[in-house]
Amino acid sequence: MRESAPNRCWTPCSAAGDGEPMPRPNPYRALFAVPGARAFTAGNLMARLPMGMFSVSAVVMIAGTRGSYALAGAVTATGLAATALVAPWTARLVDRYGQARIAVPATLVAVLGSLALVVCVRRGAPDWTLFAAYAATATTPNTGGMSRARWNHLFRGDPATLHTANSFEQAADELCFMLGPVLAAFLCGTFFPEAGTLTGAVLLVTGTLVFAAQRATEPPPRPGTAAEPSPLRAPGVMPLLVCCLALGAVFGATEVVTIAFADARGHAAAAGVVLALQAAGSCAAGLAFGTLRPVGPAARRHPWSVASMTVLLTLPLLAAAVAGSLPLLAGALLVAGMATAPTMVTTMALVQERTPEGRLNEGMTLAVTGLLGGIACGSAAGGWITDHVSPAAGYGIPVLAAATALLISLTAVRRPVPHKPGQDRPDPAESRASH
Repeated sequence: MRESAPNRCWTPCSAAGDGEPMPRPNPYRALFAVPGARAFTAGNLMARLPMGMFSVSAVVMIAGTRGSYALAGAVTATGLAATALVAPWTARLVDRYGQARIAVPATLVAVLGSLALVVCVRRGAPDWTLFAAYAATATTPNTGGMSRARWNHLFRGDPATLHTANSFEQAADELCFMLGPVLAAFLCGTFFPEAGTLTGAVLLVTGTLVFAAQRATEPPPRPGTAAEPSPLRAPGVMPLLVCCLALGAVFGATEVVTIAFADARGHAAAAGVVLALQAAGSCAAGLAFGTLRPVGPAARRHPWSVASMTVLLTLPLLAAAVAGSLPLLAGALLVAGMATAPTMVTTMALVQERTPEGRLNEGMTLAVTGLLGGIACGSAAGGWITDHVSPAAGYGIPVLAAATALLISLTAVRRPVPHKPGQDRPDPAESRASH
Protein backbone atom coordinates (compact mmCIF):
# COMPACT_ATOMS: atom_id res chain seq x y z
CA MET A 1 0.00 0.00 0.00
CA ARG A 2 2.93 2.33 0.57
CA GLU A 3 3.68 2.43 -3.18
CA SER A 4 0.23 3.83 -3.95
CA ALA A 5 0.55 6.72 -1.51
CA PRO A 6 1.81 9.28 -4.07
CA ASN A 7 -1.27 8.67 -6.20
CA ARG A 8 -3.47 10.04 -3.43
CA CYS A 9 -1.67 13.37 -3.38
CA TRP A 10 -3.07 16.31 -5.32
CA THR A 11 0.43 17.23 -6.46
CA PRO A 12 3.80 15.45 -6.48
CA CYS A 13 4.67 15.27 -2.81
CA SER A 14 7.35 13.85 -0.60
CA ALA A 15 6.75 11.60 2.37
CA ALA A 16 7.54 12.56 5.92
CA GLY A 17 9.39 10.30 8.29
CA ASP A 18 6.23 8.47 9.34
CA GLY A 19 5.21 7.78 5.74
CA GLU A 20 2.54 10.47 5.62
CA PRO A 21 2.59 12.87 2.63
CA MET A 22 3.72 16.42 3.20
CA PRO A 23 1.01 19.10 2.84
CA ARG A 24 0.79 20.72 -0.57
CA PRO A 25 2.53 24.11 -0.73
CA ASN A 26 0.59 27.19 -1.77
CA PRO A 27 0.34 26.87 -5.58
CA TYR A 28 0.02 30.63 -6.06
CA ARG A 29 3.38 31.18 -4.40
CA ALA A 30 5.01 28.90 -6.97
CA LEU A 31 3.11 30.67 -9.73
CA PHE A 32 4.54 34.10 -8.95
CA ALA A 33 8.01 32.81 -8.17
CA VAL A 34 8.69 32.91 -11.93
CA PRO A 35 10.88 35.94 -12.76
CA GLY A 36 8.77 38.66 -14.34
CA ALA A 37 5.42 37.06 -13.44
CA ARG A 38 4.52 39.63 -10.80
CA ALA A 39 5.42 42.54 -13.05
CA PHE A 40 3.42 41.41 -16.08
CA THR A 41 0.48 40.48 -13.83
CA ALA A 42 0.48 43.94 -12.22
CA GLY A 43 0.55 45.60 -15.63
CA ASN A 44 -2.14 43.31 -16.97
CA LEU A 45 -4.47 43.97 -14.04
CA MET A 46 -3.99 47.70 -14.48
CA ALA A 47 -4.82 47.41 -18.18
CA ARG A 48 -7.74 45.06 -17.57
CA LEU A 49 -9.53 47.21 -14.97
CA PRO A 50 -10.72 49.78 -17.57
CA MET A 51 -12.60 47.02 -19.41
CA GLY A 52 -15.23 47.27 -16.70
CA MET A 53 -15.11 51.08 -16.70
CA PHE A 54 -15.45 52.25 -20.29
CA SER A 55 -19.05 51.26 -21.04
CA VAL A 56 -20.42 52.62 -17.75
CA SER A 57 -18.40 55.81 -18.16
CA ALA A 58 -19.64 56.28 -21.73
CA VAL A 59 -23.28 55.80 -20.72
CA VAL A 60 -23.01 58.29 -17.84
CA MET A 61 -21.10 60.80 -19.95
CA ILE A 62 -23.37 60.65 -23.02
CA ALA A 63 -26.67 60.42 -21.15
CA GLY A 64 -25.71 63.23 -18.78
CA THR A 65 -24.71 65.53 -21.62
CA ARG A 66 -27.17 64.61 -24.38
CA GLY A 67 -30.05 63.60 -22.10
CA SER A 68 -30.65 60.30 -23.91
CA TYR A 69 -30.04 56.85 -22.53
CA ALA A 70 -31.15 55.45 -25.87
CA LEU A 71 -28.31 57.25 -27.62
CA ALA A 72 -25.84 56.17 -24.93
CA GLY A 73 -26.94 52.55 -25.21
CA ALA A 74 -26.75 52.61 -29.01
CA VAL A 75 -23.21 54.02 -28.91
CA THR A 76 -21.97 51.36 -26.48
CA ALA A 77 -23.73 48.62 -28.49
CA THR A 78 -21.94 49.84 -31.62
CA GLY A 79 -18.63 49.58 -29.79
CA LEU A 80 -19.48 46.03 -28.73
CA ALA A 81 -20.31 45.03 -32.29
CA ALA A 82 -17.10 46.61 -33.58
CA THR A 83 -15.11 44.75 -30.94
CA ALA A 84 -16.65 41.45 -32.02
CA LEU A 85 -15.36 42.10 -35.53
CA VAL A 86 -11.97 43.65 -34.79
CA ALA A 87 -10.78 41.77 -31.68
CA PRO A 88 -10.06 38.40 -33.39
CA TRP A 89 -8.13 40.19 -36.12
CA THR A 90 -6.06 42.06 -33.52
CA ALA A 91 -5.41 38.79 -31.66
CA ARG A 92 -4.28 37.14 -34.89
CA LEU A 93 -1.70 39.89 -35.35
CA VAL A 94 -0.56 39.41 -31.74
CA ASP A 95 0.04 35.71 -32.41
CA ARG A 96 1.88 36.43 -35.62
CA TYR A 97 4.08 39.38 -34.62
CA GLY A 98 4.25 39.30 -30.82
CA GLN A 99 2.40 40.88 -27.93
CA ALA A 100 4.52 43.99 -27.42
CA ARG A 101 4.73 44.82 -31.10
CA ILE A 102 0.95 44.79 -31.62
CA ALA A 103 -0.60 45.48 -28.21
CA VAL A 104 1.01 48.88 -27.69
CA PRO A 105 -0.03 50.54 -30.99
CA ALA A 106 -3.46 48.87 -30.82
CA THR A 107 -3.93 50.31 -27.32
CA LEU A 108 -2.89 53.78 -28.46
CA VAL A 109 -5.46 53.70 -31.27
CA ALA A 110 -8.17 52.62 -28.80
CA VAL A 111 -7.24 55.38 -26.35
CA LEU A 112 -7.36 57.95 -29.14
CA GLY A 113 -10.90 56.74 -29.80
CA SER A 114 -11.82 57.25 -26.14
CA LEU A 115 -10.31 60.73 -26.12
CA ALA A 116 -12.12 61.58 -29.37
CA LEU A 117 -15.38 60.51 -27.72
CA VAL A 118 -14.73 62.86 -24.81
CA VAL A 119 -14.00 65.76 -27.17
CA CYS A 120 -17.09 65.07 -29.31
CA VAL A 121 -19.33 64.93 -26.25
CA ARG A 122 -17.85 68.09 -24.74
CA ARG A 123 -18.00 70.07 -27.99
CA GLY A 124 -21.54 69.00 -28.89
CA ALA A 125 -20.48 67.25 -32.09
CA PRO A 126 -23.12 65.45 -34.20
CA ASP A 127 -24.34 62.12 -32.88
CA TRP A 128 -22.67 60.12 -35.65
CA THR A 129 -19.25 61.22 -34.40
CA LEU A 130 -19.92 59.49 -31.08
CA PHE A 131 -20.51 56.20 -32.88
CA ALA A 132 -17.35 56.61 -34.96
CA ALA A 133 -15.20 57.53 -31.96
CA TYR A 134 -16.40 54.69 -29.76
CA ALA A 135 -16.05 52.18 -32.59
CA ALA A 136 -12.33 53.07 -32.73
CA THR A 137 -11.91 51.64 -29.22
CA ALA A 138 -12.48 48.15 -30.69
CA THR A 139 -8.72 47.81 -31.25
CA THR A 140 -8.22 47.36 -27.49
CA PRO A 141 -6.24 44.10 -27.19
CA ASN A 142 -7.54 41.18 -25.16
CA THR A 143 -5.23 41.67 -22.18
CA GLY A 144 -6.69 38.73 -20.30
CA GLY A 145 -6.04 36.45 -23.26
CA MET A 146 -2.46 37.69 -23.60
CA SER A 147 -1.85 37.00 -19.92
CA ARG A 148 -3.26 33.47 -20.26
CA ALA A 149 -1.02 32.95 -23.29
CA ARG A 150 2.02 33.85 -21.18
CA TRP A 151 1.09 31.35 -18.49
CA ASN A 152 0.54 28.74 -21.18
CA HIS A 153 4.00 29.47 -22.57
CA LEU A 154 5.63 29.32 -19.14
CA PHE A 155 3.92 26.15 -17.88
CA ARG A 156 3.27 24.06 -20.98
CA GLY A 157 4.74 21.00 -19.27
CA ASP A 158 3.01 21.53 -15.93
CA PRO A 159 -0.78 21.12 -16.22
CA ALA A 160 -1.36 21.55 -12.47
CA THR A 161 0.35 24.95 -12.35
CA LEU A 162 -1.33 25.99 -15.58
CA HIS A 163 -4.68 25.17 -13.98
CA THR A 164 -3.79 27.42 -11.05
CA ALA A 165 -2.80 30.19 -13.47
CA ASN A 166 -6.08 29.92 -15.40
CA SER A 167 -8.02 30.01 -12.13
CA PHE A 168 -6.17 33.14 -11.06
CA GLU A 169 -6.91 34.81 -14.39
CA GLN A 170 -10.61 34.06 -14.07
CA ALA A 171 -10.62 35.48 -10.55
CA ALA A 172 -8.84 38.57 -11.91
CA ASP A 173 -11.54 38.95 -14.58
CA GLU A 174 -14.26 38.86 -11.94
CA LEU A 175 -12.38 41.31 -9.73
CA CYS A 176 -11.90 43.82 -12.54
CA PHE A 177 -15.50 43.63 -13.72
CA MET A 178 -16.62 43.96 -10.12
CA LEU A 179 -14.50 47.02 -9.31
CA GLY A 180 -14.51 48.69 -12.74
CA PRO A 181 -18.16 49.82 -12.86
CA VAL A 182 -18.04 50.93 -9.22
CA LEU A 183 -14.90 53.01 -9.85
CA ALA A 184 -16.36 54.48 -13.03
CA ALA A 185 -19.61 55.48 -11.32
CA PHE A 186 -17.69 57.02 -8.44
CA LEU A 187 -15.38 59.07 -10.67
CA CYS A 188 -18.16 60.30 -12.96
CA GLY A 189 -20.46 61.16 -10.07
CA THR A 190 -17.88 62.73 -7.77
CA PHE A 191 -15.79 64.76 -10.20
CA PHE A 192 -17.12 65.29 -13.74
CA PRO A 193 -18.81 63.04 -16.36
CA GLU A 194 -15.62 62.50 -18.37
CA ALA A 195 -13.51 61.47 -15.36
CA GLY A 196 -14.24 57.75 -15.74
CA THR A 197 -13.22 57.63 -19.41
CA LEU A 198 -10.07 59.68 -18.88
CA THR A 199 -8.95 57.61 -15.88
CA GLY A 200 -9.63 54.39 -17.77
CA ALA A 201 -7.52 55.63 -20.69
CA VAL A 202 -4.56 56.42 -18.41
CA LEU A 203 -4.80 53.02 -16.70
CA LEU A 204 -5.05 51.20 -20.02
CA VAL A 205 -1.97 52.85 -21.54
CA THR A 206 0.12 52.56 -18.38
CA GLY A 207 -0.83 48.95 -17.76
CA THR A 208 -0.20 47.91 -21.36
CA LEU A 209 3.24 49.54 -21.37
CA VAL A 210 4.19 47.79 -18.11
CA PHE A 211 2.86 44.47 -19.42
CA ALA A 212 4.59 44.76 -22.79
CA ALA A 213 7.91 45.70 -21.17
CA GLN A 214 8.20 42.22 -19.62
CA ARG A 215 9.70 40.64 -22.73
CA ALA A 216 11.27 37.64 -20.96
CA THR A 217 7.88 36.04 -20.32
CA GLU A 218 6.37 36.91 -23.71
CA PRO A 219 5.53 33.95 -25.98
CA PRO A 220 7.62 34.00 -29.15
CA PRO A 221 5.82 35.30 -32.25
CA ARG A 222 4.69 32.78 -34.84
CA PRO A 223 5.05 34.40 -38.27
CA GLY A 224 4.02 31.17 -39.96
CA THR A 225 0.53 31.18 -38.44
CA ALA A 226 -0.90 32.73 -41.61
CA ALA A 227 -0.63 29.30 -43.26
CA GLU A 228 -2.22 27.46 -40.32
CA PRO A 229 -5.97 26.81 -40.16
CA SER A 230 -8.21 29.25 -38.33
CA PRO A 231 -9.26 28.24 -34.81
CA LEU A 232 -12.81 28.22 -36.15
CA ARG A 233 -11.91 25.18 -38.24
CA ALA A 234 -10.13 23.32 -35.47
CA PRO A 235 -11.98 20.21 -34.20
CA GLY A 236 -14.05 20.89 -31.12
CA VAL A 237 -13.65 24.69 -31.11
CA MET A 238 -16.96 25.69 -32.68
CA PRO A 239 -19.10 23.89 -30.04
CA LEU A 240 -17.07 25.69 -27.38
CA LEU A 241 -17.81 29.06 -28.97
CA VAL A 242 -21.53 28.26 -29.12
CA CYS A 243 -21.34 27.25 -25.47
CA CYS A 244 -19.65 30.59 -24.70
CA LEU A 245 -22.52 32.33 -26.46
CA ALA A 246 -25.00 30.60 -24.12
CA LEU A 247 -22.87 31.34 -21.05
CA GLY A 248 -22.64 34.99 -22.05
CA ALA A 249 -26.43 35.11 -22.17
CA VAL A 250 -26.43 34.06 -18.51
CA PHE A 251 -24.29 37.05 -17.54
CA GLY A 252 -26.11 39.60 -19.72
CA ALA A 253 -29.59 38.58 -18.58
CA THR A 254 -28.61 38.44 -14.92
CA GLU A 255 -27.25 42.00 -15.00
CA VAL A 256 -30.28 43.57 -16.66
CA VAL A 257 -32.84 41.62 -14.63
CA THR A 258 -31.08 42.39 -11.33
CA ILE A 259 -31.08 46.11 -12.07
CA ALA A 260 -34.77 45.97 -12.95
CA PHE A 261 -35.62 43.90 -9.87
CA ALA A 262 -33.81 46.30 -7.53
CA ASP A 263 -35.47 49.27 -9.20
CA ALA A 264 -38.91 47.69 -8.84
CA ARG A 265 -38.26 47.27 -5.11
CA GLY A 266 -37.28 50.92 -4.78
CA HIS A 267 -33.56 50.23 -4.29
CA ALA A 268 -32.07 50.98 -7.71
CA ALA A 269 -28.80 52.19 -6.17
CA ALA A 270 -28.29 48.78 -4.53
CA ALA A 271 -28.21 46.92 -7.86
CA GLY A 272 -24.47 47.48 -8.25
CA VAL A 273 -23.79 46.06 -4.80
CA VAL A 274 -25.95 42.99 -5.49
CA LEU A 275 -24.14 42.32 -8.79
CA ALA A 276 -20.79 42.87 -7.09
CA LEU A 277 -21.67 40.10 -4.63
CA GLN A 278 -22.16 37.70 -7.52
CA ALA A 279 -18.76 38.64 -8.93
CA ALA A 280 -17.23 38.31 -5.46
CA GLY A 281 -18.57 34.77 -5.17
CA SER A 282 -17.05 33.88 -8.51
CA CYS A 283 -13.73 35.53 -7.61
CA ALA A 284 -13.47 33.59 -4.34
CA ALA A 285 -14.44 30.34 -6.02
CA GLY A 286 -11.86 30.91 -8.74
CA LEU A 287 -9.04 31.35 -6.24
CA ALA A 288 -10.15 28.27 -4.30
CA PHE A 289 -10.50 26.26 -7.51
CA GLY A 290 -6.91 27.12 -8.39
CA THR A 291 -5.63 25.35 -5.28
CA LEU A 292 -7.13 22.03 -6.43
CA ARG A 293 -5.74 19.67 -8.98
CA PRO A 294 -8.61 18.59 -11.26
CA VAL A 295 -9.14 14.92 -11.99
CA GLY A 296 -9.64 13.74 -15.55
CA PRO A 297 -9.62 15.64 -18.85
CA ALA A 298 -11.26 19.04 -19.09
CA ALA A 299 -13.78 17.79 -21.67
CA ARG A 300 -15.12 15.29 -19.14
CA ARG A 301 -15.29 17.86 -16.34
CA HIS A 302 -16.96 20.56 -18.42
CA PRO A 303 -20.55 19.20 -18.30
CA TRP A 304 -20.32 18.83 -14.52
CA SER A 305 -19.26 22.45 -14.06
CA VAL A 306 -22.02 23.73 -16.36
CA ALA A 307 -24.55 21.50 -14.60
CA SER A 308 -23.61 22.96 -11.21
CA MET A 309 -23.99 26.43 -12.67
CA THR A 310 -27.46 25.55 -13.99
CA VAL A 311 -28.60 24.17 -10.63
CA LEU A 312 -27.29 27.12 -8.61
CA LEU A 313 -28.92 29.64 -10.95
CA THR A 314 -32.30 28.37 -9.81
CA LEU A 315 -31.61 29.97 -6.42
CA PRO A 316 -31.95 33.60 -7.65
CA LEU A 317 -35.08 32.57 -9.57
CA LEU A 318 -36.63 31.15 -6.41
CA ALA A 319 -35.49 34.09 -4.27
CA ALA A 320 -37.05 36.59 -6.67
CA ALA A 321 -40.22 34.71 -7.62
CA VAL A 322 -41.13 33.18 -4.25
CA ALA A 323 -39.65 35.45 -1.58
CA GLY A 324 -39.36 38.71 -3.53
CA SER A 325 -36.64 39.84 -1.13
CA LEU A 326 -33.65 41.83 -2.39
CA PRO A 327 -31.33 40.76 0.50
CA LEU A 328 -32.26 37.13 -0.09
CA LEU A 329 -31.64 37.61 -3.81
CA ALA A 330 -28.20 39.06 -3.04
CA GLY A 331 -27.31 35.96 -1.03
CA ALA A 332 -28.61 33.69 -3.79
CA LEU A 333 -26.52 35.49 -6.41
CA LEU A 334 -23.45 35.23 -4.17
CA VAL A 335 -23.88 31.45 -4.02
CA ALA A 336 -24.79 31.14 -7.71
CA GLY A 337 -21.69 33.11 -8.67
CA MET A 338 -19.48 30.44 -7.12
CA ALA A 339 -20.14 28.16 -10.10
CA THR A 340 -19.07 30.78 -12.65
CA ALA A 341 -15.30 30.66 -12.20
CA PRO A 342 -14.91 26.83 -12.31
CA THR A 343 -17.07 26.76 -15.44
CA MET A 344 -15.11 29.49 -17.19
CA VAL A 345 -11.73 28.10 -16.11
CA THR A 346 -12.63 24.71 -17.58
CA THR A 347 -14.01 26.33 -20.73
CA MET A 348 -10.85 28.38 -21.31
CA ALA A 349 -8.69 25.31 -20.62
CA LEU A 350 -10.53 23.51 -23.42
CA VAL A 351 -10.05 26.51 -25.72
CA GLN A 352 -6.30 26.37 -25.04
CA GLU A 353 -6.20 22.62 -25.66
CA ARG A 354 -8.09 22.74 -28.94
CA THR A 355 -6.75 25.92 -30.52
CA PRO A 356 -4.06 25.28 -33.19
CA GLU A 357 -0.47 25.97 -32.20
CA GLY A 358 0.46 29.60 -32.68
CA ARG A 359 -3.16 30.85 -32.71
CA LEU A 360 -3.78 30.88 -28.94
CA ASN A 361 -4.56 34.61 -28.59
CA GLU A 362 -6.96 34.41 -31.50
CA GLY A 363 -8.70 31.34 -30.10
CA MET A 364 -9.22 32.86 -26.66
CA THR A 365 -10.36 36.16 -28.18
CA LEU A 366 -12.95 34.28 -30.23
CA ALA A 367 -14.20 32.77 -26.97
CA VAL A 368 -14.46 36.23 -25.43
CA THR A 369 -16.25 37.44 -28.56
CA GLY A 370 -18.75 34.62 -28.09
CA LEU A 371 -19.28 35.70 -24.49
CA LEU A 372 -19.83 39.32 -25.56
CA GLY A 373 -22.36 38.25 -28.18
CA GLY A 374 -24.15 36.18 -25.58
CA ILE A 375 -24.16 39.09 -23.13
CA ALA A 376 -25.87 41.26 -25.76
CA CYS A 377 -28.48 38.58 -26.50
CA GLY A 378 -29.06 37.87 -22.82
CA SER A 379 -29.46 41.57 -22.05
CA ALA A 380 -32.07 41.93 -24.79
CA ALA A 381 -33.98 38.81 -23.72
CA GLY A 382 -33.86 39.73 -20.03
CA GLY A 383 -35.05 43.24 -20.76
CA TRP A 384 -37.96 41.96 -22.88
CA ILE A 385 -39.14 39.50 -20.21
CA THR A 386 -38.78 42.19 -17.55
CA ASP A 387 -40.93 44.66 -19.49
CA HIS A 388 -43.60 42.20 -20.68
CA VAL A 389 -43.81 39.77 -17.73
CA SER A 390 -41.92 40.74 -14.55
CA PRO A 391 -38.37 41.19 -13.24
CA ALA A 392 -38.72 38.02 -11.17
CA ALA A 393 -39.64 36.01 -14.27
CA GLY A 394 -36.57 37.41 -15.96
CA TYR A 395 -34.37 35.18 -13.80
CA GLY A 396 -35.68 32.28 -15.83
CA ILE A 397 -33.55 33.48 -18.78
CA PRO A 398 -30.19 32.72 -17.06
CA VAL A 399 -31.47 29.26 -16.07
CA LEU A 400 -32.62 28.57 -19.63
CA ALA A 401 -29.33 29.84 -21.08
CA ALA A 402 -27.28 27.70 -18.67
CA ALA A 403 -29.41 24.66 -19.51
CA THR A 404 -28.73 25.32 -23.19
CA ALA A 405 -25.00 25.47 -22.47
CA LEU A 406 -25.29 22.18 -20.58
CA LEU A 407 -27.01 20.52 -23.54
CA ILE A 408 -24.25 21.74 -25.86
CA SER A 409 -21.59 20.53 -23.44
CA LEU A 410 -23.14 17.07 -23.14
CA THR A 411 -23.71 16.56 -26.85
CA ALA A 412 -20.76 18.31 -28.50
CA VAL A 413 -18.12 19.76 -26.18
CA ARG A 414 -17.33 16.51 -24.35
CA ARG A 415 -16.73 14.58 -27.57
CA PRO A 416 -13.07 13.57 -27.94
CA VAL A 417 -11.16 15.49 -30.59
CA PRO A 418 -7.86 14.70 -32.34
CA HIS A 419 -4.76 16.08 -30.65
CA LYS A 420 -3.48 19.20 -32.32
CA PRO A 421 0.10 19.12 -33.62
CA GLY A 422 2.55 19.58 -30.79
CA GLN A 423 -0.15 19.11 -28.17
CA ASP A 424 1.56 16.20 -26.49
CA ARG A 425 3.27 17.81 -23.55
CA PRO A 426 6.26 16.55 -21.62
CA ASP A 427 5.88 15.11 -18.19
CA PRO A 428 5.91 17.89 -15.56
CA ALA A 429 8.65 16.22 -13.56
CA GLU A 430 10.83 15.82 -16.63
CA SER A 431 10.19 19.43 -17.59
CA ARG A 432 11.29 20.69 -14.20
CA ALA A 433 14.30 18.38 -14.19
CA SER A 434 15.44 19.76 -17.53
CA HIS A 435 15.61 23.25 -16.01
